Amino acid sequence: MEPLTKGEYPKSMQSMVGKRLPKFSEKESEQLKGSFDFLGLNYYSSFYAANAPHLRGAEPAQQTDALVNVTNQHDGKLLGPMAASSWLCIYPRGFRELLLFIKKQYNNPVIYITENESEFDKGMALNAYRSLFIFNLGVLTLIIMAAAVTPTTLVDRTSLNRSSFPAGFIFGTASSSYQYEGAANEGGRGQSTWDNFTHKYPEKILDRSNGDVAVDQYHRYKDDVAIMKYMNTDAYRFSISWPRILPKGKVSAGINQEGIKYYNNLINELLDNGLVPFVTLFHWDLPQALQDEYEGFLSPNIINDFQDYAELCFKEFGDRVNHWITLNEPHSYSMGTEPYMASHNQLLAHAAAVKIYRTNYQASQNGSIGITLNCHWFLPFSNDTLDHQAAQRALDFMFGCRMFMLCFKLLKEFVCRFMQPMTTGEYPLSMVSFVGNRLPKFTREQSKILTGSFDFIGVNYYTSNYAANIPHSNNDTSKSTYFKDTHVNLTTERNGIPIGPRAASPWLFVYPRGIQELLLYTKTKYNNPLIYITENGMDEFNDPTLSLEEALSDTYRIDYFYRHLYYISSAIKHGVKVQGYFAWSLLDNFEWIAGYTMRFGINFVDYKDNLKRHHKLSAHWFRNFLKKH
Repeated sequence: MEPLTKGEYPKSMQSMVGKRLPKFSEKESEQLKGSFDFLGLNYYSSFYAANAPHLRGAEPAQQTDALVNVTNQHDGKLLGPMAASSWLCIYPRGFRELLLFIKKQYNNPVIYITENESEFDKGMALNAYRSLFIFNLGVLTLIIMAAAVTPTTLVDRTSLNRSSFPAGFIFGTASSSYQYEGAANEGGRGQSTWDNFTHKYPEKILDRSNGDVAVDQYHRYKDDVAIMKYMNTDAYRFSISWPRILPKGKVSAGINQEGIKYYNNLINELLDNGLVPFVTLFHWDLPQALQDEYEGFLSPNIINDFQDYAELCFKEFGDRVNHWITLNEPHSYSMGTEPYMASHNQLLAHAAAVKIYRTNYQASQNGSIGITLNCHWFLPFSNDTLDHQAAQRALDFMFGCRMFMLCFKLLKEFVCRFMQPMTTGEYPLSMVSFVGNRLPKFTREQSKILTGSFDFIGVNYYTSNYAANIPHSNNDTSKSTYFKDTHVNLTTERNGIPIGPRAASPWLFVYPRGIQELLLYTKTKYNNPLIYITENGMDEFNDPTLSLEEALSDTYRIDYFYRHLYYISSAIKHGVKVQGYFAWSLLDNFEWIAGYTMRFGINFVDYKDNLKRHHKLSAHWFRNFLKKH
C-alpha cells in the first residue's frame, strides 16, 4: 500500500530488511504513486502481534524480518471463533479497525471489499456484513463482494422474520433464579445447594464468585421487563427459587409469604406488559435443608416434597401461569453419585407433579405442563456402521443431555433415560443392555403414571458432537461407571477440523443444522410431541479491556440466532410441532462454575458500574426481527 500511495516501501521495512530490499527508481516511484482508482480489500481474520527480539547470527528471511510474533490466542483465549482453517479466527471488529486505519493512513481511498467469508456456512458471511454496517466508518465508498455467496443464499437468509413462523408462535428469552435474582439473604429466602457449594468451595468457580447478588433481578425486575418489551418478545421463561418460597424445603416447615409476593409481583408485571410467563419449578437450586436431611434427589423422599412444592405453586400462581415446566435439564443435576438413582427419583418427582396438576388444577386453570431436556445432536464420526450405532446410542443415553463444564472436561450424560420413560414407561433397551442391574426398575404403577406425563417438551439446544464407538473389552477390569456405560467417545473435531466455530465455552461449537436434525429425530422417534425451544444461545468471554461500544457488538450472537431460527423454521415446514423459541439469555449472568467469566446475554450487564443494563446489538436485532407486520 505504501508504494502505491508514496512511491516507496515503509520506513520500518527499509530499516529491518536493509540492502535486501530492492529500490524503486525515481521514474518507477512516480508511476507507482496514485496508480489505483480504488482499493480491493480481502479480509478474513486478525491476530495478536508481539515483539520478537533480534537473534544475532540468524539467517535473514522474509518471515522473520519484521521481528514480530503473530498468534490468534492471548492468555489461552482465542481471538474469535475458529473456522476450519487453522489460521482463520473470526473477528469482525478487526475489519472495522483495518478500514479506519486505511482511511486515516492513506487519505480515505475508495474501497471494495473483494473477499470476506468463513468456511462453515454461507450464512456466516452475513455476520461479516452486519459487522460493517453497524458502524459509521466515514469511508468514502464501501461495496461488499462476498466470495462464493450466491444471491439465492442471501435471499433465503435475509427474508426470515417473525412472519416466517406460524401464527401464535411464541418468542421469548430465558433465565433461572440462582443465575439472576440475587438477594440470597433477603426476603426470608432459605439456603440453596448452590449457595452452600459456592461459599464452601469458591475455588470450584473460575473467578471464585457466587450468585449472592447475581444480576439483582429481585430488585430490578421491572427494568428487565421493560427490556423484554423493547425487544418485542412475547414471553419470559424464569424459574421459581424453591428455597425462596419454602426456606426449609417443606410446606409443613413453613411458607415464606415474602417469596410468594415477589413472584406474584413479577408475574403481574409481565402480564401488565403483555408478556406470557413460562415458569420452571426446579432449575438446580435445591433447598439445602433437603440435601442435609436425606441427600436430595438421591432419596425417594424428594418425590413427596417436590409434589407439595409444585402444588403450592399451582395454587398461588396457576390462575395467571398457563405454562409450567417441572424440571430443567434433570440429567445435569444427576451426573455425580449414583446418577441412575438420582435420575429415577427426578422422573418420579416430575410424574407426581404432573399428576397433581392434571387431577386438581389443569381443567380450571386451562394450562399445560411439561419438562425441559437438553440434547446435543450427534453425527457419526465416520461411515463405519459401529460409529453410526454409537451416534444412535449417544442419543439413547443422552436425549435431554447437555455437555456440562467441570474443570473444562467434556462429560457424557445419558438422558434418553428421561424421554423414553415418559413416552413408553421404561428405559431404552440400549441402556438396559449396557447398564444392567445398576439401572433401577419402575413398578407397573410408576410406569403407568410416567407414560405421557407431559403436554409439551422443552428442548435446550446449544451444540453438536461427533460420536465414535468404543469397543467393549473383556479385559477391562475397571469399575463400571456412568461415564463408561455408553461405549461412545464424543469429540468436536474430525480429521483436525472442528464441527463448527467455537464460542467462549470450550464445549460450545456452533452447528446450527443440528437443531433441525434433533427436531426431526424427536418427531419420528417420539410421535411428534409439542415442542418449545426453551434455551438456545452462545457466549463470549467477559473481556474487561473492551470499551462499552465494543462489548455491545455481539455480531456472532446475531448470526447464531439467525441461523438456528432458520433451521427451526425449516423443521416446522417438515411437520415438527415447534410452538415457541426462548433465547438464552436475556442478560449476562452468573454462569455456574464459569462464574462471570462468560457472557450469554443479549443485553450487557456492567459488573463494574452498578449492574447497569445496556442493549447489545443482538437486542436491537431481535427488536427488528420481531416487529409485527
